[in-house]
Amino acid sequence: MPETNKAVLNKTEKNKNVINKTVLAYSGGLDTSIIMKWLQDQYHCEVVTFTADIGQGEDLEPARRKAEKFGVKEIFIEDLKEEFARDYVFPMMRANTIYEGEYMLGTAIARPLIAKRLVEIARKTGADAIAHGATGKGNDQVRFEVSAYALNPDIRIIAPWREWDLTSRERLMAYAETHGIEVEKKRDGGSPYSIDANLLHISHEGGELEDPWNTPDDQVWSWTTSPMDAPDEAEQLIIGFSGGDITTIDGKALTPDEVLIALNTLGCKHGIGRADIVENRYVGMKNRGCYETPGGAIMLKTHRAMESLTLDREVAHLKDELMPRYAKLIYNGYWFSPERLMMQKMIDASQESVNGEVRIRLYKGNVDVLGRQSASDSLFDKKIVTFEEDAGAYDQSDATGFIKLNALRLRIAANRKRDTDF
Repeated sequence: MPETNKAVLNKTEKNKNVINKTVLAYSGGLDTSIIMKWLQDQYHCEVVTFTADIGQGEDLEPARRKAEKFGVKEIFIEDLKEEFARDYVFPMMRANTIYEGEYMLGTAIARPLIAKRLVEIARKTGADAIAHGATGKGNDQVRFEVSAYALNPDIRIIAPWREWDLTSRERLMAYAETHGIEVEKKRDGGSPYSIDANLLHISHEGGELEDPWNTPDDQVWSWTTSPMDAPDEAEQLIIGFSGGDITTIDGKALTPDEVLIALNTLGCKHGIGRADIVENRYVGMKNRGCYETPGGAIMLKTHRAMESLTLDREVAHLKDELMPRYAKLIYNGYWFSPERLMMQKMIDASQESVNGEVRIRLYKGNVDVLGRQSASDSLFDKKIVTFEEDAGAYDQSDATGFIKLNALRLRIAANRKRDTDF
């Protein structure tokens, strides 16, 4: 190959590795502050920061000040609470989604929204890449990156935890000190756990929780009142549904994010929504986490109660069969996959008749259904189900043939076995 052609190819290959601008998912905490500086030093690129308010309950303005301190010119801090609740949490709840029987996917469902905005901001600002602070051991790296590739197959992704040598807390602290990155001291020493919070939940991992035999310390549960300390007086609510979504609480119309905020407040007060789980991560290891999902627990219980009255039996059973697959797709990061989108259309179609009200009682960690009604879509027919005189609405003698036909294969097998035995 002529030397000039080699030089052109080498230059082209080198340019492929050059990153001029990166959009960083930035919380303002120590890890992502270190990543911000590391990107500037390692890639010599301009950094754009994106901070999402998805209901974690933190003041996000300090993140802006920290970014400005390190010369970041394009800073995005966005309130995504309404979009998060409306377009992510509510569709997931229509499927009654839980992973491995307990986990309500509070962390997993937030990642595709963050990834979507990273890709959109990269396009808007002309960035070459996006970056995140997820470690190489967890699920979030998969969730962020699979989502990003689904939306922009050519996006470049930087995952510092898979590249750098800052593999211990001591090295991170030394790097922060060297580069003048402020290490904030939280009041009362802060939480010793790795925490993720949003409008749907808060999770706690690490510390003594890494031994699944250890009982969680009281300070693990930072949102919910202990059920033992919850009010001695129960509280009743009427939850209104339209198209499978909660739209009213005690007759008051609320937006999806307002629904979650209101139910979180009530659930926390009554000690609802705690879960201590050992789950199977997508990357292959087991992990123990403690989750608080107060509003979500109320949503799940009431939604199932509403469906019990308004869904056809086979539709309800089919949804229950598909739910674990749907939950796994979200847990593993495939929110934007064609199979999840296909399943969502089917789920949403099933919800057209899920309209009405559910009356519940909250008491010391429990959500009790007291009643349910639907003026337009109830499939409960009292004339048929009654133990009293049904005026011919149901002919009980029809059950004889029904039972015999359904038992026919069992009778044939029993006869064959009897003939063989003798």
